[in-house]
Amino acid sequence: MAHDPISDSVLDLIRSHDPDAAVILEKESDRQANTLELIASENHVSPAVMHAMGTCLTNKYAEGYPGARYYGGCEFHDRAEDLARDRAKKLFGCKFANVQPHSGAQANAAVFLALLSPGDTFASLELSDGGHLSHGLKVNMSGKWFKPVHYPLHYGEGDAQFEQIDYDAVERVCMEHKPKLLMCGYSAYPRVIDFARFRAIADKCGALLMGDIAHIAGLVATGVHPSPFPHCHVVTTTTHKTLRGPRGGLILTDDEDLAKKFDRAVFPGMQGGPLMHVILAKAIAFGEALKPEFKSYQKQVVANARALAKSLTERGYRITSGGTDNHLMLVDLRTRDADLTGADAEKWLESAGIICNKNGIPRDPRPPKVTSGLRLGTPALTTRGFREPEMVKVAEWIDRVLVGKGDQSVASQVRREIVELCNAFPLPGHSIAQSV
Repeated sequence: MAHDPISDSVLDLIRSHDPDAAVILEKESDRQANTLELIASENHVSPAVMHAMGTCLTNKYAEGYPGARYYGGCEFHDRAEDLARDRAKKLFGCKFANVQPHSGAQANAAVFLALLSPGDTFASLELSDGGHLSHGLKVNMSGKWFKPVHYPLHYGEGDAQFEQIDYDAVERVCMEHKPKLLMCGYSAYPRVIDFARFRAIADKCGALLMGDIAHIAGLVATGVHPSPFPHCHVVTTTTHKTLRGPRGGLILTDDEDLAKKFDRAVFPGMQGGPLMHVILAKAIAFGEALKPEFKSYQKQVVANARALAKSLTERGYRITSGGTDNHLMLVDLRTRDADLTGADAEKWLESAGIICNKNGIPRDPRPPKVTSGLRLGTPALTTRGFREPEMVKVAEWIDRVLVGKGDQSVASQVRREIVELCNAFPLPGHSIAQSV
């Protein structure tokens, strides 16, 4: 497998220092280069973002915030964090940004710490309908320390809004329970979110509105999806997924008083020293997202998702809610084969070089470890340069493998074809990937 020159030098250094670690790194690099990444929450960062995370900024403790650190020697770390904050504010059109959360879940937890007391009520989407574990799962701190109440999707058969957010139900739930916080933004929801409608409901019931845009942040930043501002009091997101940055979290707001609360909640409330090497990588990614070509990329992400959904529908699969407006879709496998499960499909597809995840569909009769569906996303393949014709080919491969029910001869043939296509669409920073 061929790497960019920096990757080769890094790999050589690690190999000379720790051969066992080098083998793992090389094999994973090869796996990413020669498989199709369809997990909706994953992407391929640029070489600049990747290598920023391996710099000397990892050596420094920088507890606190720029101009108010608890350690000396933070002059350039202050500059790095200011750069990331300024770019984040410009990117999302807001007044305040905290770039220190280590993850989206950490960002969500910090907001809860800032705005809620143990036992307080908040409202979020039913987790089985596409919510996130940090939005009230019982084993998560959000569900153990606070009181979640949930709103559902539309479930009227023949309803034009079937499996989409039921805003009337959101209002009913909120007026009944009077939550302190209303959450919108999801882990597996393929449609546009009406942030203005959510704000009207929040105002009516006296709640603060929180938008978790972890999945759609790149779409939001480029105007491909409507912005949560000025409607949401607070917005959280990851910095990877569609935003195509390093793994990490971000908290955004227009309210100065809330911004101070969030800063205190992140440090010292939730975290110690920030990961300054990651924050520098965030700054680089935000800079990339501010370039005009990033909007073109996001438009292609959506176009590719729609092409994939359409092609799978033509092959007999049902796409929940009838389609997608963003980067992901939930595929109901039962319409193609009543006995097909998400767990089997995930395993069989991986053997053919197609990486995705099993996922429950709304009102799924099967348990979460089995499921009746797959969640598919197009950010990573779009980063490689795939367009609509390639997405049709991906749908064909998915169907061949699943109809073959894990037949290894079918999977092996598809695997060879996928490697050939990967050769034509190398990862960022890689030259043409070599066959395995």
